[in-house]
Amino acid sequence: MSIGITHLGSGSRGNATVISSGEYNVLVDCGFSLRQTEKRLRIAGFDPNSINSIVVTHHHKDHSASALRASKKWSSNLYCNSETASRMKLVENEYSVFGSLDRIQFSSELSMLAIPVPHEDADNVALVASDGKGERAAIVTDLGEAPDDLIKHLSGCNHISIEANYDHEKLMSGPYPDSLKRRISGRGGHLSNRQTGEVLLRSMSERLKSIVLCHLSESNNAPHLAESEVLLAIGDEFEGNISISKQEGPEFSYWTGQSEPSKILAA
Repeated sequence: MSIGITHLGSGSRGNATVISSGEYNVLVDCGFSLRQTEKRLRIAGFDPNSINSIVVTHHHKDHSASALRASKKWSSNLYCNSETASRMKLVENEYSVFGSLDRIQFSSELSMLAIPVPHEDADNVALVASDGKGERAAIVTDLGEAPDDLIKHLSGCNHISIEANYDHEKLMSGPYPDSLKRRISGRGGHLSNRQTGEVLLRSMSERLKSIVLCHLSESNNAPHLAESEVLLAIGDEFEGNISISKQEGPEFSYWTGQSEPSKILAA
């Protein structure tokens, strides 16, 4: 078996990613409007009603905006941790809860491990999906640094989608107030291009065939800056494929075990 990864879009205005076993589909985050989410799903070739479960990584609106409405409309299972449920004002029977380092078992061929990561004013998690037979794919966004636990679980992944939020020089020389610059670049903020490269280098293995850089800041980054700095860090250690997930998606899908993505053509 293999795991499919399709970013519907990634950035400060919304995030959503489909993780699929081929038989079971999980939407990781639902940060667009319901209408926009359904439109993007259809462009990617998914009937919204085929989404079996939704996992919300944390309560910030760009990750959670329409999750509850979508789960009810599609009759999908909604998963999040206790703090996220509280901040989303969910009530009993609207969601299933998971804890730190819990494994969410969706089917015999798809599960996800929830790994806590630091992010300001949120109980955020990274997710590592597994097919139970050795194929693994990770989604990692909204963190200011990578804990050792995260590196351990990223090692051996076939695919890693990870944020490269900002270019350090661009952020520091830009118009943001110093307090915001410190917040973005702090432990509870976001990963810079350089930090992302370091995380990937620390977790690199010969199994890693594809990388997607996501959650790029539209003000403090650019695709060519993110890709070039990450590639400079990982260098010859990486022989696979690297892509950028932009705010306006979807543009491609990856399947673990395949280094080249499948292009998605909008109707």
